[in-house]
Amino acid sequence: MTDIARIIRDAWIFGLLDEGETCAGWSLRRIQALYDKVFQAWEPYGHLVSSLPAELRQRHDRISAEALQRAQAAGWTPPMETDD
Repeated sequence: MTDIARIIRDAWIFGLLDEGETCAGWSLRRIQALYDKVFQAWEPYGHLVSSLPAELRQRHDRISAEALQRAQAAGWTPPMETDD
């Protein structure tokens, strides 16, 4: 997943974007502004998934699992170092 994709995914988690928004056609300035908002949203949780409250943790887990399924369906395979 690219850094921009992670920003978008995290924006979905925190409700900063609708889940269908892909930011296609956005300028780098607009992506940077979104990154700043996402960074601020993570700050109260120390940027740790484990520190998220239950509702946000569940959203994170669901959105991340869906992204992984889409990537694998598109042919992505995780690097060997991430395999269990």
